Amino acid sequence: MTAAATCDVVIPCRDEAPALPDLLARIPEGFHPIVVDNGSRDDTAAVARRLGATVVREPRAGYGAAVHAGLEAATADFVAVIDGDGSMDPAELVALLGDVTSGRADLAVGRRRPSARGVWPWHARAGNAAVLWWLRRRVGMPLYDIAPMRVARREGLLGLGVEDRRFGYPVELLQRATAAEWRFVERDVSYHPRAAGTRSKVSGSVIGTIRAARDFARVLR
Repeated sequence: MTAAATCDVVIPCRDEAPALPDLLARIPEGFHPIVVDNGSRDDTAAVARRLGATVVREPRAGYGAAVHAGLEAATADFVAVIDGDGSMDPAELVALLGDVTSGRADLAVGRRRPSARGVWPWHARAGNAAVLWWLRRRVGMPLYDIAPMRVARREGLLGLGVEDRRFGYPVELLQRATAAEWRFVERDVSYHPRAAGTRSKVSGSVIGTIRAARDFARVLR
């Protein structure tokens, strides 16, 4: 991994130190990780820096704030986004990047396929399905997941002008990309249990899912 990587990988993190050693070890060749420390109370930043990642601090709480900070810090032409909890395999970014670099897609995304029962709690899965149904029905967006893993050109992403800085960020991103007539490719990706010692801010509880749903609803148009 070098600063001249083909694709930067933005990894928004809050208290994800236990997940980072394995996650960063699996970053494919040609990809460079940018770990965005979004108010961690553990040693997320120190672990990431020790393992060779670029570390960006974003004090404003929120998934969208962290992703946007990473996007601004990126220098490669292509940018990927993946969660920092170890639930997805960064090796699967290779195929998504290929969809974009080949011209098949403007935005290539992963559709989560749980590797075991209980990996994706019912309340989180139901909320995700409802939002995606609405987007397909109202704006013609063709995807079946909210793009937790995705790849696109950096300048294109910045040009969409996504404004939400909380959990509504990916919903607004998909709406704006659809309105801009972006081409989408969606691939199945494995969804594993998150790393031990970490806890989801969304699917980890019904309350977390409700908060995310509120953010989603605020940006739906």
